[in-house]
Amino acid sequence: MRLTSLAKVDSKGRITIPQTMREALDIEPGMPVVLLADLDRREIIVSPISASSKYIYELEVELVDKPGALATLTKKLADFNIDIVATRCASIARGESGSCTLIIDVSRSSLGIEELKRRVEELDVVTLVRIRGFESAV
Repeated sequence: MRLTSLAKVDSKGRITIPQTMREALDIEPGMPVVLLADLDRREIIVSPISASSKYIYELEVELVDKPGALATLTKKLADFNIDIVATRCASIARGESGSCTLIIDVSRSSLGIEELKRRVEELDVVTLVRIRGFESAV
């Protein structure tokens, strides 16, 4: 099922998510949402998350562009009990390198962020790893 609505941006850059959409997606007041902007497509994806924002991170990974590379990465995250909330992946140079930005929830993982970064960097399909936390929404 798809819901469509038109909204205006106010002078502070805010939009209101219509009540029908909030109810359909179980978005409650104070609940964190992830905003993922795709500049090439000029779109913003809003994804509600149930975990506290202190457990949500952006994981940016550059990979060797070959079959199974993304599967290797996501399997390793699953092994660490890390939930992928949202993802955006693309080839940078077909057959050579690709890039993925993943929004991850580490609330059920026993790994610290630095240990997670080190373990992902050890994967033979990974060439670069960046992890960024989110500041509390104002």
